Amino acid sequence: MIEIKTSSVSDGEFNRGVFATVDIKKGQLIHEAPVISYPNDQHEHIEKTLLADYAFEYGINHTAILLGYGMLFNHSYEPNSIYEINFNNHTFDFYAYKDIKAGEEILINYNGDVDNKDELWFNKD
Repeated sequence: MIEIKTSSVSDGEFNRGVFATVDIKKGQLIHEAPVISYPNDQHEHIEKTLLADYAFEYGINHTAILLGYGMLFNHSYEPNSIYEINFNNHTFDFYAYKDIKAGEEILINYNGDVDNKDELWFNKD
């Protein structure tokens, strides 16, 4: 259903993104990314690494590194997918926010809410 390919929206070192290999209908589960969580007070150590740009808030007291393809979804203020935290399964579940065509890059809003247009944390001074 999904694959990793070179992305035109990424300007990182690897320029990777997650792409649909088949048509995906709105509301369909795309990917369940398992998490490795850690207490927020340990995040100061992660901030010294490249992983800081890939960490997700995981409840009030924890931060998470996503496994699987979870950390490879690129950002858009006009996303075609959303994610929900599934604390019972310890996963981030990615769903199609709208119909996605085969070959299309799957994008999320890094702010967590599809309508949130706030500046991203890594673009702030």
